[in-house]
Amino acid sequence: MNSNSSPMVVTASIYALLVLIWATTPLAIVWSVQEVHPMWVLIIRYFGASIIALFLLKLMRDPLPFDQTSMKSYLAGSLNLIGAQLFIYIAANYLTSGLMALIFGFSPLIAGLIGHVILKTQKLIWLQWLGMAIAVSGLSFVFADSADSKINPIGVVLMLISMVSYISSIFWVKQINAPLSPMSQATGSLIISALGSLCLLPFIWQHMPTQMPGMQTMIGFVFTMIMSSIVAMLCYFWLIRRLAASTVSLSNVMTPIIALVLGASLNHEHISSNAFIGIAVVMFGIVMYFWKEWREQYFSKL
Repeated sequence: MNSNSSPMVVTASIYALLVLIWATTPLAIVWSVQEVHPMWVLIIRYFGASIIALFLLKLMRDPLPFDQTSMKSYLAGSLNLIGAQLFIYIAANYLTSGLMALIFGFSPLIAGLIGHVILKTQKLIWLQWLGMAIAVSGLSFVFADSADSKINPIGVVLMLISMVSYISSIFWVKQINAPLSPMSQATGSLIISALGSLCLLPFIWQHMPTQMPGMQTMIGFVFTMIMSSIVAMLCYFWLIRRLAASTVSLSNVMTPIIALVLGASLNHEHISSNAFIGIAVVMFGIVMYFWKEWREQYFSKL
């Protein structure tokens, strides 16, 4: 085993854990909002996660600096939390967990478009444009065949806004490049998100929970508080400092299939056979989009 294999194994393991958590999170969100208003779930989730993160930060003896650069990095990270997650929670009222994950799987393509059109840091070739077109065609086929599924255009728009927030957060955190540990970055971003979520209180006060929800709702809530808010954020901030933004967002290519299986087996979500064909077309288009990068990064080393 060469000296570079150990870091590669660690990175691959963290990447795999992130994929599994993100594949399960849409279902956990759908469960958590069944009996409680989505915005109350979000507020309680971030305050609970902030307390746990502060405890872990003290246990790990990591600092939580409040200099200008660090604060900007916390704010950038919170765009993936209170920014992206806010719209995902609202979208949970309009879409199944599997379709939420499928739409979010387009984030690598959005990242590429932002890098190509706005930041001018990435040049897309014809194969990538073709892959985008095929993926969009596949998604359109899924929607066209979903008359009996829980699909609403409002949910699709909300997921698109969430994707843009998520991708913007990746680029912004990398651009700031603050000298923070993953735990410090995650804790600071959670605290900013928790404080930001208080702005929602005047609009949802009348929906405050008055009784303990059922077991399924509690499972979804606890999973999103601990695994999605803390463990996934640690993985996320650890990876974006070591990998390209498009590579990090590639994790969302793998989550739709896992999420669809989980939604069908645990939440009785129905996806027709024709919709599965559309999903396969989406995955094929995204593979085409990344083929050049994979060939350059991996196949050239064989």
